[in-house]
Amino acid sequence: MAIRSIAKMGHPVLRKVATPVEDPSDPEITRLAQDMQDTIEDVGAAGIAAPQVYVSKRVVVFRVLASRIPPGVKLDPIPWTTMINPVVTPLTETKALIWERCLSLPGLHGKVPRYTHVKVSYTTPERKDQVIDCKDWLAMLLQHEVDHLDGYLYPMRMTDLSLLAFNSDPGALAEEARRTPDLDPALRNLVNAWPTREKWVG
Repeated sequence: MAIRSIAKMGHPVLRKVATPVEDPSDPEITRLAQDMQDTIEDVGAAGIAAPQVYVSKRVVVFRVLASRIPPGVKLDPIPWTTMINPVVTPLTETKALIWERCLSLPGLHGKVPRYTHVKVSYTTPERKDQVIDCKDWLAMLLQHEVDHLDGYLYPMRMTDLSLLAFNSDPGALAEEARRTPDLDPALRNLVNAWPTREKWVG
């Protein structure tokens, strides 16, 4: 299909509440989901929401590769999944802080409070109703993506903006990486590639 450009923080489409999809089997939605998949594949991400490709519709596409599952997290790889009109329902009042990045905020990462156990109800392009029960890292991923459908970017959820940082200087993240074996592999790679470490620790 096609690789689409990604909307960046500040664009109005990212601040809007996305419109529900009336017909999940609409060929236009199928094409959109395929383009979103191609875009994820191109940038090596885990998920994307339709507003991030300038389409204000309630569509999320994600996949979980084995290489992205943090050590110690009990989660099997998940194939490409298209969620139409997804709804997140917390199954606990407990929240935990978790590091996040976003394609719409390139070069940044931050620590965000997220519910640790949620269910996500959605419809497939084949018009089947589905529910995913998810915890911890997967719960974070899906809360992050569904937030895009309601006009939220992850810094808007943060309670401590001192933990919003550039990927080129992941000081607090690097400190946590030393203490935490179960860090997202993509974030650990970011720490390992820290280009200005000497200026921080020298």
